[in-house]
Amino acid sequence: MMNVLVLFAHPVETSFNAELHRTIVERLSAAGHAIDDCDLYAEDFDPRMTRAERLGYHDQRGPEDAVAGYVERLRKAEALVLSFPVWNYGYPAILKGFFDRVFLPGVSFKLIDGKVQPTLHNIRKLAAVTTYGGSRFRAMLMGDPPRKIVKRMLRATIRPGASVSYLAHYSMNLSTDETRKAFVARVAASMDQF
Repeated sequence: MMNVLVLFAHPVETSFNAELHRTIVERLSAAGHAIDDCDLYAEDFDPRMTRAERLGYHDQRGPEDAVAGYVERLRKAEALVLSFPVWNYGYPAILKGFFDRVFLPGVSFKLIDGKVQPTLHNIRKLAAVTTYGGSRFRAMLMGDPPRKIVKRMLRATIRPGASVSYLAHYSMNLSTDETRKAFVARVAASMDQF
């Protein structure tokens, strides 16, 4: 069993994304994992990097840091599950801000002779569960940045050889009860096997 940090980024508790989030947490908990359920909106996470944070970006961070609690939660995690919608071919601003403010030098990477060395080797599993308004084809035409960030950048940041999965429900604008139920079942099965 693992300590799993679930990062959830959707402001509406009655949304399909909220249903997916509940499914993730319920299934991981039922499988015996310890869950740190981080609902970024409910926790009122501020995605804006301050001037002082940017100026001190490469400095060693300490417990007085505004995001120190989130850094500690990330460091304690053995697995990471992202639950979010894709908006405008990208992450919701609150999740992007989490990456900007928490995935810091000395936390997710270190610089050695100007080269990036990943350091989140405590994360041995990564999953993303997401929805897109448009089709997979449209997302591919735009380069599908969220998928690439998970499958490439985040994969390179965590433990080498870690399991990475990306579950996406495309064409939400045309979805039906049946397609949504099928996707929830797919997510549930994935979390059962996590």
